[in-house]
Amino acid sequence: MMEKMIFGRFVPADSVVHRMDPRSKLIIIFLFVCIIFFANNWMTYVLIGIYTFFMIALSKIPVRFLYTGLKPIIWLVLFTFVMQLLFTKQGNLLFHIGPLKVYEQGLRMGIFISLRFFFLILMTSLLTLTTTPIEITDGLETILHPLKKIRFPVHEMALMMSIALRFIPTLMEETDKIMKAQIARGVEFSSGPIKERIKAIIPLLIPLFVSSFKRAEDLAIAMEARGYRGGEGRTKYRQLNWSNRDSIQIAVFVLLTILLILLRS
Repeated sequence: MMEKMIFGRFVPADSVVHRMDPRSKLIIIFLFVCIIFFANNWMTYVLIGIYTFFMIALSKIPVRFLYTGLKPIIWLVLFTFVMQLLFTKQGNLLFHIGPLKVYEQGLRMGIFISLRFFFLILMTSLLTLTTTPIEITDGLETILHPLKKIRFPVHEMALMMSIALRFIPTLMEETDKIMKAQIARGVEFSSGPIKERIKAIIPLLIPLFVSSFKRAEDLAIAMEARGYRGGEGRTKYRQLNWSNRDSIQIAVFVLLTILLILLRS
């Protein structure tokens, strides 16, 4: 399970995306989540797909690695497609199999919403794969810095998000260990009735929660022992550096936004 988990993991590489300033990557991801809803026809989705795979190519992340890590998500995307296909009753009737009828608008919405979901997952995964948790924390804190004027705990919020991302792979590894221990004791997670499978999850969740709280307590004690008292007066060893590559990426993204607005129906 650990080998297949990609969200929250950092994959070191010497690529353009890895060398980008974390602030530019965060801005692009935040805006990408917004502009993807501008896409409403084939041309706009093709344009978003080209941009997404272009960024993946620049990151030098192996396609096989991405595919292996996104296998569980692909099933969720397919489920979304089937739900739209079966429950959207608009447009011309394409075909029917018994009581199940497939309409033109249902097929169209199924494809578009599935693609939207798929591209969002790819881009957000690309952020964590090419940016360390420390860089994400520094980038978020810098972007949200103006909120300090209204007494918003910017540093604490950024640190909390960074720790959450950092511990996703750790918790997945812990879950894998607990599952193997339970399977060795005769627990079945992948066979039997649904009711029995749900019951089998309880012996998995209880030790996982206990382990998570223990890790959180150990982390809090370690931070206090090192003199952590919040963000006030703290200095940074690593300084963020906005370069020309970041400005070019932002300019490309602005061009993508303009094209989406012009090409949408």
